[in-house]
Amino acid sequence: MALALLAGGGYGAYSLWGGDAEEDDPQLTAARKPLAAFLAAWEKHDAKGAAGHTDTPDNAASLLTSVLTNLKPSRTTIVNDSGEKEGDGKVRFPFSVAMEVPGAGKVTWRSRAQVNRISGTWKVAFTSPMIHPELKPGQTLALKADDTRAKVLDSQGRPLRAASLVGTVDPVSGKGTSGLEARYDKVLSGGRKAGKSLVVADRQSGLALKNLGAAGSAEGRPVRTTIDSRIQTAAADAVAETDHNAALVAIDPRNGHILAAVNRPGGLNRALEGRYPPGSTFKVVTTAALLKSGTRPADGAACPKFAHVNGQRFENQGQFSLPAGSTFTDVFAQSCNTYFVNARSRLADTDLRDAAQAFGIGGSWDVGTTTYDGSVPVTTSDNDKAAATIGQARVQTSPLVMASIAATVKHGAFSQPVLVPDAVKKKYTAPAELDAQVAGQLRELMRATVTSGSARALRELPGHPHAKTGTAEFGTGKPPRTHAWMIGYQGDSDLAWAVLLEDGGSGGADAGPVAARFLRNLAR
Repeated sequence: MALALLAGGGYGAYSLWGGDAEEDDPQLTAARKPLAAFLAAWEKHDAKGAAGHTDTPDNAASLLTSVLTNLKPSRTTIVNDSGEKEGDGKVRFPFSVAMEVPGAGKVTWRSRAQVNRISGTWKVAFTSPMIHPELKPGQTLALKADDTRAKVLDSQGRPLRAASLVGTVDPVSGKGTSGLEARYDKVLSGGRKAGKSLVVADRQSGLALKNLGAAGSAEGRPVRTTIDSRIQTAAADAVAETDHNAALVAIDPRNGHILAAVNRPGGLNRALEGRYPPGSTFKVVTTAALLKSGTRPADGAACPKFAHVNGQRFENQGQFSLPAGSTFTDVFAQSCNTYFVNARSRLADTDLRDAAQAFGIGGSWDVGTTTYDGSVPVTTSDNDKAAATIGQARVQTSPLVMASIAATVKHGAFSQPVLVPDAVKKKYTAPAELDAQVAGQLRELMRATVTSGSARALRELPGHPHAKTGTAEFGTGKPPRTHAWMIGYQGDSDLAWAVLLEDGGSGGADAGPVAARFLRNLAR
C-alpha cells in the first residue's frame, strides 16, 4: 500500500534522564554527554541539532527529518538508562521513546545507541535501527490510515460507485459526513474513531512495509444496497448529456428494490429526497380515481384549448386541442390538461388522496435512507381540486415516488421501495389496493402514450416500454417555468423508472430523450 507521507512538524518536549547516579566511571560519563545532547535535540524535534552529535550528521539529519515530518509528533519524551561498556572506546545506552502523534495517539518503543570515541572525541554512532529497531537503511517511520472502515456496496457486493448515494467521509476525523457514509457511520466504522497506524515505510516509494501497531478496535461492517451497477451506469450516462439538474430513479416492480438513483450534479439527493410538483405524470393517479368511478378508456372525451374554473384559466401545453370524437385513451396519451380539469366534478375532495394511497404516496417509507414519500392532500376548493388533477397545487412527489407509481402499475400492487434491505425494519403497506381492472387499463393507457402519444421518444425502442409524460409548472414567473418529467416501465422486464429535469422544459420533448438514452444504454 503506497503512503502519502505527511508533512509538517511539532514542538514542545521534555526528557527524564536516568542512571546518572551509577556513572562514577569517567568513560561512561564522557560517553553520556553527546548521547544526552543528541536525545535532547531529538526531543525538541531539532533534527539538524541532534545530527550534529553523530558520526554521520547528514545521514542522521535526513532520517530524523523524515521521521519527524511524517509523524508530526506534538510531544516527544525520551528516557535513557545506564550505559554499558562494549570495549575500549565503545559504550551502549538503552533508551525509550514516547511520542504523542496526532491520529495515532501515544506510540512508544525501546532502542539502543552506541557511542564511540573517535580521535579522542565521543560521537553517537548513527544507524537506522538506532532510531527504531525495526528500521533498515532506506526506510523510515510513517503513518498509514487505518483501513478498518468498511465500504458501501452494490447488489453484487462490489464498492458502490454512486457519489450522491454513498456520500462523503471527513478526511481528518474519518467520520461519515453525508449520504450513506453518514447514516451508517457506526456500522461502517465499527463504532470507533478513525485512526492511523505507525508503520515502517520505504523512503523512496512510500510503500508500507510493516505495521508497528494499530488501535485495537473492531473493523466496520459493509452496508449492502440494492443498486445494480449496470443499471446505475446506464442511468448516469443517460443524464450526463443534459445541462439541467437531473435525477433518474429505477426500481424493480416486484420488490421495490432501487436499482439506480442518479443525481446530476451531485450534492442534493434529488432522486430520493427532492420535492417537486409532478405535473401530468400524476395523471396516472387521477386516472386511477376516474377509472374506479366508472370512466372507461373508450369513452368520448372533449379536449378544448382552455378550461376555466372560477376565473382561473387552465390550458394544454402549446394550447393544443383534440378533435371531436376523441376518447379517454386519446386525452391520456396526449396529456390533455383541460379534460382532467373539467373531470374534477366526478371526484370527491378525498378521491385523489385515496387513489394516491394505493400507490403508497403519503406513507412513511422505511427505505434504509432518507426519502421524501410524497403528499396528496384532501382538496379544499374547486380550484385546488382542478390543479391537483394535473399534478399541480399542493401535490408534491419525488422522483422515487414517481418511479414507484410506474412500478405499481406494472406490478399491480404497491411494493415499498428499498435501498438497504438489512436496515429495513418494517416496509410500509399501502392502506388501499389498486383495483386489478384499473391496473390493467392503466397499462393499456401508458402503452398508448408511447405508441400514439406524448412519449413517442420511446416508440422505436425495444422492451415494450410504457410511459407517461409530465410538464410541471413551478415558481411565479410569467409564463411559468417548468420541470420536465417522464415515468414508465418496461413491458418485458422488471424495470420501472422516472426521469426529472429541473427547469427542464417539456416532458415529452426534453425528459423523453433522456429516458430513451437510458433504455438504449440498457439494451446494449
